[in-house]
Amino acid sequence: MDIGSMTVRAAVDGLRARQFSSVELTRAVLDAISAGDGVIGAYTWVDAADALKQAAAADAARAAGATGLLLGVPLAIKDILNVEGQPCTCASKILTGYTSPYDATVIARLRAAGAVFAGRTNLDEFAMGSTTENSALQVTRNPAAPDRVPGGSSGGSAAAVAGGMALAALGTDTGGSIRQPASFCGCVGLKPSYGRVSRYGLVAFASSLDQIGPMTKTVEDAALLLRVMAGRDPHDATSLDRDVPDYTAALTGDLKGLRLGLPREYFVAGLDPEVARRVQEAVARCRQCGAEIVDVSLPHTEYAVATYYILASAEASTNLARFDGVRYGHRSAVPATTPIEMYLNTRAEGFGLEVKRRIILGTYVLSSGYYDAYYSHAQRVRTLIRRDFEEAFKRCDALLTPVSPDPAYRIGETADDPLKAYLIDIFTVTANLAGICGLAVPCGTTDAGLPVGVQVLAPAFAEGTLMRIGHAYERAREVRP
Repeated sequence: MDIGSMTVRAAVDGLRARQFSSVELTRAVLDAISAGDGVIGAYTWVDAADALKQAAAADAARAAGATGLLLGVPLAIKDILNVEGQPCTCASKILTGYTSPYDATVIARLRAAGAVFAGRTNLDEFAMGSTTENSALQVTRNPAAPDRVPGGSSGGSAAAVAGGMALAALGTDTGGSIRQPASFCGCVGLKPSYGRVSRYGLVAFASSLDQIGPMTKTVEDAALLLRVMAGRDPHDATSLDRDVPDYTAALTGDLKGLRLGLPREYFVAGLDPEVARRVQEAVARCRQCGAEIVDVSLPHTEYAVATYYILASAEASTNLARFDGVRYGHRSAVPATTPIEMYLNTRAEGFGLEVKRRIILGTYVLSSGYYDAYYSHAQRVRTLIRRDFEEAFKRCDALLTPVSPDPAYRIGETADDPLKAYLIDIFTVTANLAGICGLAVPCGTTDAGLPVGVQVLAPAFAEGTLMRIGHAYERAREVRP
């Protein structure tokens, strides 16, 4: 059984046809993890016995007549989503010893559809980073080039899928953390619109920006998983009551009648020439599929990274205040005479450098005398960025852009230059600030064999359009060398 090439759709069809059992499929995934993860380091936690127990239960349910959409399909889960009975470390020392007492809503929905949870994947600590080098647990390597980063923060999920150690995985995207590692590793990554998928059970980084989405081998697989995950949730007041369509029905294979915009601010000096070439080739393929290509402008793009890091850090400062050593996770053993001293010792020991940096920045921009100068101003710029997209979408149905200005960096290349690491997100943070949906689809490799992705951006709740475009391009690229 070739797990490296098997898609979720193929697994679903094979299980329904009784070509193999969930136990056989899950064991094959576990064998692939055992064979490959010693080098890649995609997983933070795997309980083979529990995964096989879940698979056996899925097989028994099928024998009894159950027909869940994902019945018996094993998935990998980013280690920032709560799964009952499993650790949830967020790749941080501060959550050492924590075991989740409940399922996140997306986990509950996948479980109800019959999915099996095979293991938990590495990330930048609390999803703060673009390389997965900020993990307190281990280094994750890019399967395409083990001396390179897999991207981040969902680098473990991307590496597991691209490295043939998962059929699909869940990631989270606050400023590009699904799309950018998908591009770096060569898989599909979908960031749903804000409010499309419940965030309940996701350990929050920046609550107005975070979204949960699938990382897969094909656009069709992303459509299958989103159909299960999406929908209103009473546990999350920001999830919206919108119809959840069958996204696979939008996968027509052609783009006739669609207008696709090229934002001029995303094709500028500083974009790696090989990345630019591959993205332009993707644009040409979309034109061949029947799309009309138009030029558009997103004039406030130059302010997006600064705006994002002010707002995201402010929300991180607030959200991470709960990690104090009192209720769960790490608590400093250093003697303390006051609660404040205990908090300080615990947080100093438990948080890594990047998390501390963002907490300090976020606390600063929220402080008296600086709130209006930074945070309030950033909120106004965010509105301008959202209006840029609204104007652009009056002229086109979706946008085509690079995902990242560069292919995957060498491990350690950005360690002493956090600003360089932040600028990796220049083409992805805008979708989170505007609340729209985005998709990364592989569009070839550089001459050195490093994967490159093309990004499709569509209006809020237009995931069907997004996946129609991604699927049509994917098919065109498969049949035309």
